[in-house]
Amino acid sequence: MPSATSPAPATAGASAPSFPSATATATATDHPHPSPVRVNLALFGIGVATFALLFSTQALLPEIGAAFGVRPDQASWTVSATTLALAAAVLPLSLLSERVGRRAMMTGSVTVAVAVALVLPFAPGLPALIALRAVQGAALAGIPASAVAYLSEEVDRRAMVGAIGLFIAGNSVGGMSGRMAGGWVAEGFGWRAGLAAVALLALAGAVLYGLLLPRQRRFTASRPGPREMAATVAGHLTTPLLLRLFTIGALLMTAFNAVYTAIAFRLAEEPFGLSPGIVGSVFVIFLVGTGSSSLTGPLVDRLGRRGALYAAMGAVGAGLLLSLWDSLPAVLLGLVLITGGFFSGHAVASASVGRAADTGRAQAAALYQVGYYTGASAGGLLGALSFHWSGWAGTVALAFAALLVSAAVTLYATLRAGTASRTVAGAA
Repeated sequence: MPSATSPAPATAGASAPSFPSATATATATDHPHPSPVRVNLALFGIGVATFALLFSTQALLPEIGAAFGVRPDQASWTVSATTLALAAAVLPLSLLSERVGRRAMMTGSVTVAVAVALVLPFAPGLPALIALRAVQGAALAGIPASAVAYLSEEVDRRAMVGAIGLFIAGNSVGGMSGRMAGGWVAEGFGWRAGLAAVALLALAGAVLYGLLLPRQRRFTASRPGPREMAATVAGHLTTPLLLRLFTIGALLMTAFNAVYTAIAFRLAEEPFGLSPGIVGSVFVIFLVGTGSSSLTGPLVDRLGRRGALYAAMGAVGAGLLLSLWDSLPAVLLGLVLITGGFFSGHAVASASVGRAADTGRAQAAALYQVGYYTGASAGGLLGALSFHWSGWAGTVALAFAALLVSAAVTLYATLRAGTASRTVAGAA
């Protein structure tokens, strides 16, 4: 994995075919970069909307399960169906964004997702709720990869990590505020009213995005054929650096979503017995993710990309161990470490994908999102199942296993880089 100051690896560009892509054309233009303040605020807004909607039912799972008389793993499908649909749709929609543009894709996606959110509170039963959540996830798929591609094309390369960090900060604020608003409102008015509150929050973020995001000036539509696109995707999937980054993102999200799917059940049960409103308030911890994402750029400058990943994974591991104690302060501190470490690691990995892919950046970002949200689906479902069968210790064991594999992948990249450096030095 490249360090913070190293050039983008040539292997990523060499592995993909050299057809005229939107990214390649865009970077050749002489248009000035747009105002970073407007871009960052706009993508912060759509990041809030995306994650508020994506995980809108997560803090409400105990109430949804009780309302429909189902087990935790069955209720968790209201989260997993959304992330699975997003993972399935993100690559096709990223290809469509090569034709219609990143801004148009994000605008259409957030419009449909918010419209579905306004209908969700009226779902007549659990199957209908899960189906609507799947539609919502497919709509949201147009946002993450398009946002990263937009930043890759429009924002100065030196500001890339910081810009993506702020976008991910918006994600963390959305994840926090959506869960908190849903929990607070649900305590007084029920889970359906909680979903309505999240829909209004997402609408506000979408309006902020629509008012501020500048139109693209460094994008030229392209219409690569199916063979060319398949070759691009295959090239990315056979590039070792990109494949490692996809794997790291997927495993980090598996661990993170396993924790946050089961935590509402853990805090609602003994020895804690917290109410829905208080459980929702716990998600203020997502503000730690906002801070850690925003500080990822300086962390990478200091430690390098691999060093920053090791630090992030270490924080997650320490948090998992702390959360095993039947002490509310210990559990909350554990969640702080897990959240901060996860968002920092995610920012490093996703920014590294944009840096490593010299061509077909939208497809590279989309493949990262496929792995990321497949990990979210697996973490949500397996986290709920492990909690149902083995309690919180089972959920922590699952998350720790995913974390250890991601650390092993990062270590392998470090050892490969060290071997390559010694080989070059010996040849010299």
